[in-house]
Amino acid sequence: MGGSGSRLSKELLAEYQVRGTPVPGEFARGPALASGVPGRAAGRVRPPGGPLNPSRFAFQELTFLTKQEILLAHKRFCELLPQEHRSVEESLQIRVSLEQILSLPELKANPFKERICRVFSTSPARDSLSFEDFLDLLSVFSDTATPDIKSHYAFRIFDFDDDGTLNREDLSQLVNCLTGQGEDTRLSASEMKQLIDNILEESDIDRDGTINLSEFQHVISRSPDFASSFKIVL
Repeated sequence: MGGSGSRLSKELLAEYQVRGTPVPGEFARGPALASGVPGRAAGRVRPPGGPLNPSRFAFQELTFLTKQEILLAHKRFCELLPQEHRSVEESLQIRVSLEQILSLPELKANPFKERICRVFSTSPARDSLSFEDFLDLLSVFSDTATPDIKSHYAFRIFDFDDDGTLNREDLSQLVNCLTGQGEDTRLSASEMKQLIDNILEESDIDRDGTINLSEFQHVISRSPDFASSFKIVL
């Protein structure tokens, strides 16, 4: 996300004050962030539109979320932090482990929860999330995110080996996540092969044995319920 850490933290604090909402932790009055808030290497998840409007809340400009949703996200994120690190300034710098993020009830039951967190993590080891990572995650899974954005990230989540295509192993892992690993729900080898053959027959337009992003989005475009089901609400 653009903007300095100090600007973002001041805007976030101002929103709490305007709404009369208690600020998580005591506001840190130490030095402003010198290096700014780290951004996603591939660019922030940002709604389409023109340049940033400095009169608006910067976090809102950079996501599909409302101010109220952003404040709630910040509150929930701060609840995962030690009490002494819940100031607005620190909450924009500190990272939360995947284990802590996965403890949120909204993610616990999601069969792709670990992949979701790893896709949105900007840490080198992809094992933690910053507040901005967390906002990006919630933005993509919000009701107002565009179908193209949702399908793009769904593809990344299902691409377990991160090679840019959905191959047979990716599809097998996808199916296992959906059916579960129990003996009574797990498909047999022959059933899995038949299912994947059927998926590729319908989706692999260029017949190269894998599903690329455009092929995936073509399939998703024929699934009217996808966008409404691909969501996480705090």
